[in-house]
Amino acid sequence: MTAAPGAQRAARAGRRDADASPRDPVRHILPLGVAVFVSAVAGVLQTLAFPTLSWWPIVFVSVPLTLIALTGRRAWSALLVGFANGLGFYLINVAFTSRYLGPIPWLALSVLEALLTAALAVPIALAYRWLPRVAPGRWGRLVALPAVVAGLWVAREELIGHEPYGGFPWGRLGVTQVDSPLGHLISWVGMSGVGFLIVFLCATAVEYLRIGTWRDLRTALPGAVTVLVLLLVPQFPTTPAGTLRVGAVQGNGPTGYFDKRADYAVIDAQVAATKPLLGRKLDLLVWPEGGVDYDPTQDVPTAATLDAVQRQAGAPLLANAAVRRGADDYNLSFVWQAGHGITQSYAKWHPVPFGEYVPDRWLFEPLAPDLIGLIGRGYTPGTTAPVVRVKGVGVGLAICFDVIYDDVIRTGARDGARLFVFQTNNADFRGTDENIQQLAFARARALETGRAVVNISTVGRSQVIAPDGSELDGIPAGRAGHLLADVPLRTGLTPAVIAGGWIDGILGWGSLAALATAGVLVRRRRAAHATTPAPAGTGVD
Repeated sequence: MTAAPGAQRAARAGRRDADASPRDPVRHILPLGVAVFVSAVAGVLQTLAFPTLSWWPIVFVSVPLTLIALTGRRAWSALLVGFANGLGFYLINVAFTSRYLGPIPWLALSVLEALLTAALAVPIALAYRWLPRVAPGRWGRLVALPAVVAGLWVAREELIGHEPYGGFPWGRLGVTQVDSPLGHLISWVGMSGVGFLIVFLCATAVEYLRIGTWRDLRTALPGAVTVLVLLLVPQFPTTPAGTLRVGAVQGNGPTGYFDKRADYAVIDAQVAATKPLLGRKLDLLVWPEGGVDYDPTQDVPTAATLDAVQRQAGAPLLANAAVRRGADDYNLSFVWQAGHGITQSYAKWHPVPFGEYVPDRWLFEPLAPDLIGLIGRGYTPGTTAPVVRVKGVGVGLAICFDVIYDDVIRTGARDGARLFVFQTNNADFRGTDENIQQLAFARARALETGRAVVNISTVGRSQVIAPDGSELDGIPAGRAGHLLADVPLRTGLTPAVIAGGWIDGILGWGSLAALATAGVLVRRRRAAHATTPAPAGTGVD
């Protein structure tokens, strides 16, 4: 007679336990409690790679620790380990949100992002359980498994960057490398691609150490090739196309939610800081996001002030204000010409949820009425292309957190931008590292597109950034001032701009497809083993 189902399961479990060894690729490396602690520490360490400190090499410590903590974990324990990692990271990385609004937004955002991190830690843990069973050889461990794990890391960043309410792609691994020898790769594969290469290298190193066949130098080949790619591939070249003389003004006016201000105090601060530029040769004058207090299409004194500034500057004025069109409010960047008003404009594609509009207000207002009540109006997402033209030159635009979204920047480059202007208002985060974290994204975008960037803030820090990501000029935070620079123009599209969306999709969806395939194969093998007769002597009479 065949063995009873319970006896069969016990026999299979016994065989698995007998086969397990310290080098078993499916076995967890750390006990659960230790794994949770190590994962939280890894999240904290990873924050050190971001500004203010910008210790970019630390990712080659934090990423392996994160992977080691997830190795061999089942789904529920992976959730716990992933949540610890996400909480350790986001509680520090987005601490700037508590600067004026208190702990509620900070904790809510941190916990939400940690939950998403936890959910996407499960596929990574499953990859460590399933892939070695499907591809148990050395090359499966050193190439296939790290590739799927790295792709799943990208998938996690993509999910966090899109959901919920448009997502929050703030803590991306690739942006930590703008100061490193790896920054140039952003022009080839974008920030997600650089993140993939970092995780692939780290995962390969972990498996190389776990396999333990150090004398066989062939096993070091995947990691060595990845290092060579990371270090030796130069930035993709774009073509110089002259310069545009740009003046940009940081007024340092009272532009925060809780700033006390008199009528027209913001625009008056901008005008005062602009005066040193008036009468000098300019091709474009730029003011930051929120540099105009009132809607110039509705407020006559505001329109008159903009007319006067533009005439005296002798160049188009690129400004920004909250503008109503019909029944909708927009965070609008616009080109102003005296006597004609707004001649070109771009409305922000990605208004910030709970900052510039309140999704599902009926749900959230009863939970935090004082905070939600601060957001009296809601901005409508724009639909126009993020490009304006000045003297025949395409100028790509992004407004504040727009800079962290790939679609805005890639569309601007594809639609003819020869340089970028990023207008931002950082007044609600004075005294935090939010502004310099955002500047890291601006520098990454310069590398990604091969374009110069003028990043102008209401309160700083503002910069002119070269196409290679280096700073050409800047204004410190908390100080009124201006920039005047002959900004280099570039033509030609980088691979990251042309194929960035495809790269992100292939890495993310491809890894999920590979994981699903591995899961199906593992399940089929288990089913096949379940129907195999038990050895003689294990039956029940």
